[in-house]
Amino acid sequence: MSLKSRLAADETLCTAWSGVPDALTVEILARQGFDAVTLDMQHGGHHEDSVLRGLGPVLAANKPALVRIPVGRFDMASRALDFGAEAVIAPMVNSVADARLFAAAMKYPPLGERSWGPTYAFPRHSKGDYADWLRDSNDRTMAFAMVETRAALDALDGILDTPGIDGIFLGPSDFSIAWSNGATVNSTLESMMETVASIAERTRKAGKHAAIYVVEPAIAGRVVSMGYRLLAMGSEHALIGLGAKTLLKSVKDSIES
Repeated sequence: MSLKSRLAADETLCTAWSGVPDALTVEILARQGFDAVTLDMQHGGHHEDSVLRGLGPVLAANKPALVRIPVGRFDMASRALDFGAEAVIAPMVNSVADARLFAAAMKYPPLGERSWGPTYAFPRHSKGDYADWLRDSNDRTMAFAMVETRAALDALDGILDTPGIDGIFLGPSDFSIAWSNGATVNSTLESMMETVASIAERTRKAGKHAAIYVVEPAIAGRVVSMGYRLLAMGSEHALIGLGAKTLLKSVKDSIES
């Protein structure tokens, strides 16, 4: 099943977050228990070549592949789709104008302005013929606009109304910086939680999908109850750190006993 169909069925999905630009590392990550894998070009080390090569092992594991593009690189949104990504996350979409540019890069005419050229995506997905691909792509691919600033919050209704925007992705760390006027970075800042909940509510009311980065696993149940259904987590740094800590503790506990 596609990412979009599973979200439409109201499943809660967990996507791993890859920042190491190496296809072998992505392959290992894709074989873990996550529902999907996201390659991060904004704050992670991924670049065009690593995205091209890294999407292959995710698709080979029969999992949806997502890409977060750098700020304003809507041209890369089209390239990520042509490489085989099923969804693209665009950071710092702070206005309706930003949302329109993003949607235009994500969707074929008449909905958008995406250029034809699924050189890698079509053979990697191996579904139907080119006519099927053209007919189905706009519905199958997903454009997630990130809400991270007060400007984005103010423009939320307009962003949600933009044709071709399929969902909202909340970046809670950046949002906390904006919410506190630069005083703190705290993804679980209590004073913003009512607004975090309202963003999910407004997104779902508009018939769109709500996603969020989960920095603290303990908050996962709370954000799901708010309406968020795509949860991003588990960078290589976090996974290696957690795995090493757990392994070493087990070894030391055994030695001490």
